[in-house]
Amino acid sequence: MLACRDDVHEAGDPLPPSVIRCGLRAAMSTYRELLETLDEWFDRGRAAAGAGVVPCRSSCSACCHGVFDISAADAQLVAEGLAQLSDADAAGLRSRATDQLQRCAELLQHGPDDPGPHRGAPPAGGEPHNEDPPAWGPPWDVDALSEEVFDALTEKLARSPCPALTADGGCAVYTHRPATCRMTGLAMDAGRAGRLDNECPIQFDFPRYVDLAPVAFDLITFEQAAARHDALSAAQGAVTTTVAGAILTGSRSRES
Repeated sequence: MLACRDDVHEAGDPLPPSVIRCGLRAAMSTYRELLETLDEWFDRGRAAAGAGVVPCRSSCSACCHGVFDISAADAQLVAEGLAQLSDADAAGLRSRATDQLQRCAELLQHGPDDPGPHRGAPPAGGEPHNEDPPAWGPPWDVDALSEEVFDALTEKLARSPCPALTADGGCAVYTHRPATCRMTGLAMDAGRAGRLDNECPIQFDFPRYVDLAPVAFDLITFEQAAARHDALSAAQGAVTTTVAGAILTGSRSRES
């Protein structure tokens, strides 16, 4: 754990930015350690399956498409990964993230070719919707949208490549990827939390793979610890967002 020194801070005064940044780095370090328990779970499941049964590899990007929500802690993790890229690579991520978020804005506005649920075509047997479409911008807080609206976005953008996906099928922020990405590729026996199915979209192409038994993981303990990290990140202004939102929000923080 990093030691964050502040020899001149008076009780009751706001913490200096240097101390806040140091504390956040320490928190993110322990959050990465928590995520390593997910990596260990996946490695254990892959080893138990036998050589070559689990098809996940760096050049496979089947699960790297679509828009999904990531926690405040994961958003800061992605931003941390962005900061470690070269200027050229970071610019590429920002460009792709901008394109995806612009597409989200277009869908929320419901142009003439895509009326959507807020204005335009009426529901079957009902009256047209007249309410204004939701505005969505920085920091692209998923919780600012209704569940119905965000679900509609994820459905329409199911084939949209993740902004972190590289031309060779790799992940530009692999070591800083969100928890959701780490949980994809195997079914999970989460104990009292139940079973989480394998979300790999190509699993049915591999008979031995699709028939694998779920791998045990203490998801409740993980989520309790993750929630504490989310609270710390939220206190620093991070929100539940998307990978694209985390990239652009991280870029803004880097420039400020």
